Amino acid sequence: MKDLTIPIICAAVGFGLLGAAKGLDEGLIATTVTLPSFIKEYELDSTALSAAERANRLSNITSMVHIGSLPGALLAFLFNEGVGPLWAMREMCLLWIVGVVIVITSAGDMSQLIAGRFIMGMGIGQAGIIGPIYLAEVASSVRRGMLVNIYASSEYIGILIGYFAGYGAALHLSTHSDEQWIIPQSTQLMMAVILLLFSLGCVDSPRYLCRIGRLDQASHALGRLRRQPSDSPDVKDELQSIQSQFADDGSKRVWWSWLTPWTLLFGDKGNRSRLLFLVSAQLLSQWSGTNAITTYAPEFFSLLSVTDKSEKLLKTGIFGAVKLFSALVCTIFFIDQVGRKRSLMSGIILQLLALLYVAIYLTALPSGGSGSDSKAVHGAAIAAIVSIYVTGVGYAFGWNSVQYLLNTEILPSKVRTLGTSILMCIHYANRFALTKAVPTMMLADALQPKGTFWFFFAVAFLGLLWGIFLLPETAKSNLEETSKMVE
Repeated sequence: MKDLTIPIICAAVGFGLLGAAKGLDEGLIATTVTLPSFIKEYELDSTALSAAERANRLSNITSMVHIGSLPGALLAFLFNEGVGPLWAMREMCLLWIVGVVIVITSAGDMSQLIAGRFIMGMGIGQAGIIGPIYLAEVASSVRRGMLVNIYASSEYIGILIGYFAGYGAALHLSTHSDEQWIIPQSTQLMMAVILLLFSLGCVDSPRYLCRIGRLDQASHALGRLRRQPSDSPDVKDELQSIQSQFADDGSKRVWWSWLTPWTLLFGDKGNRSRLLFLVSAQLLSQWSGTNAITTYAPEFFSLLSVTDKSEKLLKTGIFGAVKLFSALVCTIFFIDQVGRKRSLMSGIILQLLALLYVAIYLTALPSGGSGSDSKAVHGAAIAAIVSIYVTGVGYAFGWNSVQYLLNTEILPSKVRTLGTSILMCIHYANRFALTKAVPTMMLADALQPKGTFWFFFAVAFLGLLWGIFLLPETAKSNLEETSKMVE
């Protein structure tokens, strides 16, 4: 294919796999907190603590990356605007590496573990801004959905690696050695190094170069991305379209005022409407349940009569594989060809049906059917496990395929980085709240498992209505056109 150039391939791997940073942590921490060596080292099963206190300690560990991601998203705005997405990505990987090193050397020190995971979050939290923005800005309009969706899909690559790394450690490493959880966690170091190496083949974003007035470099970068001479008519036309977004900025000095993007984002009625539209998408996607299932997958499978620890981890790994396969199918065959709206609608419908079945199952059999020899009950439990997998398929086709893409498409170039940073702050705040809330929601004196799934079903239904009535179709339009579709 003509548009498959070396810089595009490096972008697809280096920036596309940035999504694996968040997924890898989610997959690793979901399995790590179930490993006997980790539970013993950090006293997660201490009888001196109440059930609520143990749930709080668990959620503190699992959610700390989401807390660190909040300042990380703001750091991404500063670095993306100051040095561009290419160097911001390299800074992000280095910060991620530092955090991982602190975690794996914590040796039972809870404070160091928490601090390391916070620093990891400051790195990982930048990925959701840097990755999608860079990919959207270097992609051609006909490939933008697929390229940005590589980022969304790569989250599942990370989840899958994390799940099976934990599963392998549970099977083959001693429960009496901290190597059982340290070795899986170390896979994050390898991933960060791979991303850094591929960044060497990338070029700076032409839109970033235009924004800072380096037009010759922007023309050269665009020519390399499109495999055409920098003075070819196609490159000149695309560059002129990009420049038109910055034509009324005044001087470069005005643009570099850090207050200017804030004024443009919150002072303009159209930009405020776009931001609120995207905030509603974040709230509906995060609280529709599948991310909670991803983080606490072994615990959710235990609700469905899966009691053996190795079997729970294996089913958790299969859950990651199902989500990855679904995301790749959507990326290659649906998101650009079928469109954003239809992909989201089909995904949410699958998610709704699966959540409904699990909610009904847990309502009818609060204990998950444990202790029953009935074939009907056993069959219902298997169907509930399959439904958990279907929620992953639905989310991969739906919300996960559009949530990052919409951020880059709906926001104009002048406020894209700031708006995406704010949206990712909201994203991580919701991930943190969800991670903290779910263990408590599941308690007997709270919503209980059945009420938790009914809650997820209700949110998913609201998401279906949002998609039907509010979501525009942005496929095959350039970024300068898509930003005008929501006012």
